[in-house]
Amino acid sequence: MRLRFVIPIVVVLVAAACTSESAPRTVPSSAPTTTSAAVLETTTTTEPAGSAPTTTTVASTSTTTTRPIADTTLVVQAVAEGFEQPVFFTSSRGRGYVVDQPGRIWSPVDDGDPMVVLDIRDRVSFGGEQGLLGLAFHPEHAELLYVNYTRGDGTTIVSEFTLNGEPPIANPATERVVLEIPQPAGNHNGGMIAFGPEGDLWIGTGDGGAADDRFGNGQRDDTLLGAMLRIQVGPDVAPYGVVDGLGFAAPEIWAIGLRNPWRFSFDGEQIWIGDVGQGDVEEIDRASAGDRGLNFGWPIYEGTDCFAGPCDSEGMADPVYEYRHDDGCSVTGGYVYRGSAIPQLDGHYFFSDWCSGFVRSIAPDGVVYDWSEGIGTLSQVSSFGRDDAGEVYVVSAGGTVYRIVEGQG
Repeated sequence: MRLRFVIPIVVVLVAAACTSESAPRTVPSSAPTTTSAAVLETTTTTEPAGSAPTTTTVASTSTTTTRPIADTTLVVQAVAEGFEQPVFFTSSRGRGYVVDQPGRIWSPVDDGDPMVVLDIRDRVSFGGEQGLLGLAFHPEHAELLYVNYTRGDGTTIVSEFTLNGEPPIANPATERVVLEIPQPAGNHNGGMIAFGPEGDLWIGTGDGGAADDRFGNGQRDDTLLGAMLRIQVGPDVAPYGVVDGLGFAAPEIWAIGLRNPWRFSFDGEQIWIGDVGQGDVEEIDRASAGDRGLNFGWPIYEGTDCFAGPCDSEGMADPVYEYRHDDGCSVTGGYVYRGSAIPQLDGHYFFSDWCSGFVRSIAPDGVVYDWSEGIGTLSQVSSFGRDDAGEVYVVSAGGTVYRIVEGQG
């Protein structure tokens, strides 16, 4: 299968695998290009070329098809390449940023060539699920950025750095550690951080790793593991503040019962969470940021399956969508589309799977669209991203950041 890349409208960044010392480059926009994509085995049902995307419904895991958005075909365009192992894309104040898991953050400069904004490889433990995993910019203080990374001893570190100059660069010496979370194993680190609608910093943490919630953190409310955290950060808070009335023994916790919320995002007051399952079920959760005391069920439930009973769903927050491991292996949560380039997608939540490489969206009416006919299957989707204009990007850990655009139907 071949993927067709269309001409970028706004050049940001992208990457194909390279050595740790080589520099990423932006993809020339002089003409459309085509490239081969790694095609992974998947059970996703697609129709012959030229037909519309396959759809299913959120309320059911059946393969029942429904009429898709008329005449819409989606493709991806590569916008930059050369990163070692990119795991996140974001945008702040008109500038794009790519997080490279070994410990660097890249951004384009005026001529389009990426530059290093922050290099903390000397303090990041990189390998497997560890590394530099998250990035967020303070909504009120343009000079402050926050990162989530794993230290040499495996501890999760959330730190603040200060940007200076134009274009802005963060000096590693400006690091101020905000939060340290010891990790009993090397996996299930979560890693996503983002500022919520009220300006607080949200942090997704896994259950401590290994398997079967071995360390018993999923249903505890006095540990910062297996949870969604919500804290206050900024120049007047040291090291951080807590939000009153969240309802748990640890005041930093907003919700418990998460296995590994690798990626989450906000759409207004709504938070969307892609929580990675264990052996059978991947789930996507959705809730209001104003909710309190939520429990997403792990390890009592894996999705809506009883996992470690006795199982009683009372008080549990059910996923808005789930799929089984005959359709993938590890959900990659994404973003709600709020751009103007593809107005018929307004309100669609995009997500993917690390193994299957599909790109799907959940429409506001609950219908799930599979866009594999135009996009194909992508290799190792590690994250999505959204720019200041609301356009959605897809990140491949193999080295490339793509932008989702409308193709020719």
